[in-house]
Amino acid sequence: MEDFDYLGEGEVYLDAACQSLRPRPVIQALEEYYTKFNSCGERVKYPWGIETDRRVEATRKKVLKYLKLKGKDYFVSFTLNTTYGINLVLSQLDYSKFSRIITTDIEHNSPFLASLSYAKKYNLEREVIPRNPDGSVPLDTDFKKAVVILNCAGNFDGRRLLNIKDLISKVHKNGGIVLIDAAQAMAHSPEILCKQEPDAIFFSAHKLYAPSLGGMIVRKDLLLKIKTSFIGGGMVDDVEKESYLLSAENPEHIYTKFESGLQAWGEIIALGEAIDWISNLSKKEHKNLEENYTRLYEFLASSKKVHLVNEEANPTMSFYVEGVDSHLLGSALGDEKIMARTGYFCAHYYLDKVRNFPPLIRFSLGYHNRPEDIDKVIEKMEKIVK
Repeated sequence: MEDFDYLGEGEVYLDAACQSLRPRPVIQALEEYYTKFNSCGERVKYPWGIETDRRVEATRKKVLKYLKLKGKDYFVSFTLNTTYGINLVLSQLDYSKFSRIITTDIEHNSPFLASLSYAKKYNLEREVIPRNPDGSVPLDTDFKKAVVILNCAGNFDGRRLLNIKDLISKVHKNGGIVLIDAAQAMAHSPEILCKQEPDAIFFSAHKLYAPSLGGMIVRKDLLLKIKTSFIGGGMVDDVEKESYLLSAENPEHIYTKFESGLQAWGEIIALGEAIDWISNLSKKEHKNLEENYTRLYEFLASSKKVHLVNEEANPTMSFYVEGVDSHLLGSALGDEKIMARTGYFCAHYYLDKVRNFPPLIRFSLGYHNRPEDIDKVIEKMEKIVK
């Protein structure tokens, strides 16, 4: 694809689950901000600042539209990344309104460790429930007054939370809340979140073909359970010696509830461009990605020496090769300009302690990958597995 024309000859990038490559329009949008209207949002009245405000507000609306969520129910705040957003909410969530926190065994460390910290801090019961092979969650769990925090797409095999609607419904009926780690879903599986109504969705823009940035899509009524303690510039309209007035009291500025200090205005604007870019991809480009990851998955699945974690084809696939150290394999592939991640991918508990896998190698594909990339990977891997 010409939007990734900066890739060198023979370079194959297979680490999109960590961070996707950025297409030219996104890079240009960021450059445009820095060279044409570099300014502080929400603080200035000169033309550059007005343009920044306009484009940042447009990005907030694009995020909601992307997941088919309504502005009357949700707002969008920006942070550093998914991990930061999860901790920002949990650190201010009124623990007295809940009796337990629940997560699942396949989680990335972002929700897994944050749930552990929250439970220990407030002496709450914590439960780690197993996910089904298809990614769904057993609904026979006690969700009464529970904080449920989990992903909707796995970061090592892409398995999806297929019963997300039923889960949200049951948790809400039992007086709990649902917090979704959508870091791995936003780019290639956004449909799983469309029109769903969890209490908060966290994502990382750098996995959505955008610059390094975090996003939070928060249900407005969740604020009734938030006790604001992380506070600073950009969040207040007035300050007295011993008190202050939060900007979030104004419905038009509700997003400031989680936006302390100066924001990454250029990155936010470039995220808006990334959403436009991915929303306008052709059927051919979607089909190309599907054909690429399906062909690579089928090759790996056909080898007796390759042990896949995946149950089915997905843009993200993890495996180990019998008799081959994954870190050495990753290094060897790197020497051939094939870039892939090795280790446990911040899912130590499940991959290491539950499944007892050795360190793995992960191939995670994106819209930048070409059929010739897959040809090269298969050619090099065939030599290894034979």
